[in-house]
Amino acid sequence: MKKYMPAAAALTVILTFTGACSEKPDNQQTVDPAPKNEVNENQNKKEQPKPEVPLPEELLHKTDEGEAVKKLEQALNHIGYSIATDGKFDAETTWAVTDFQMQQEMQMITGIYDESTKQALKKSVENNSAVKPAAALTKPDDNLEIVSNPHEVLVLVNKNHALPEGFVPKNLVVPNVQFPFTEDLPKKQMRQVAAVALEKMFYAANDAGLELYAQSGYRSYERQDSIFASNVRAYGEEAANNFSARPGESEHQTGLTMDVSSRDVGYKLVIEFGETDEGKWLKQHAAEYGFIIRYPKGKENITQYQYEPWHLRYVGPDAAKEIMQKGITLEEYLGAQ
Repeated sequence: MKKYMPAAAALTVILTFTGACSEKPDNQQTVDPAPKNEVNENQNKKEQPKPEVPLPEELLHKTDEGEAVKKLEQALNHIGYSIATDGKFDAETTWAVTDFQMQQEMQMITGIYDESTKQALKKSVENNSAVKPAAALTKPDDNLEIVSNPHEVLVLVNKNHALPEGFVPKNLVVPNVQFPFTEDLPKKQMRQVAAVALEKMFYAANDAGLELYAQSGYRSYERQDSIFASNVRAYGEEAANNFSARPGESEHQTGLTMDVSSRDVGYKLVIEFGETDEGKWLKQHAAEYGFIIRYPKGKENITQYQYEPWHLRYVGPDAAKEIMQKGITLEEYLGAQ
């Protein structure tokens, strides 16, 4: 007698057999593989390393030399500049640093390679983003009589080096310090980098029990023209030229200078200020905050101005300390006339 498999069981066997036959082995691909060369290209794109451009760690500025400066020059060239990589922080390197700073947002414009400039340059290198050289500041030329980079804090302005016609410094602010007058005058202003330093210096003097007063900061070309003309009428041109600058030749126009005084001399700008407690304190401590006494005693033949213990010029702490410790002028520090 033949035995028959029930219909339900037979159907189950058929479906199971059919499903098993339709399945593909686990190692069998269902999509055609990408060509090997395409895979390699994609891998290369993902694995492409960021450019290694070492940046100097230390602060650098005009007059510096060495391997650190060379690294800085190479980094600047990497983002679009074309300057000599000779390890000399000269006018060209200073221009490139200043031009780079002027093209960044919220960046102090000094011409000095400092920590904030380093971070901005590092970001540009890592993002492989180029700048447009000279987009903010024209590259220096051979005309030494007219300052080509009036924005750097080590700019030399004197009777042999005049500011460009119509120059007005950027970022002028009023420092939060004492003035012997209440009027809201332009001469209260300084460039921000110098104003911040002046505030710190005045606070330190106050802590030492002293009272400094800011008397005269920024002056426009037109204002200096008026002052010089008035002094010529009063004293004659030869005499006026010993203590008053011609328009365009005044450091006050840079926004980096402040004349200071004290109560003991009636807030006047006089030589006697140098003998006051405030004057003596400034001579000893001004450099700590980036200031120098621009026209020191005994250097009149170099500066071509009389001794002015009240005339403070911001150059940055690094340069200021060397200048004041050595008892030299800015001309001597820069090796210029």
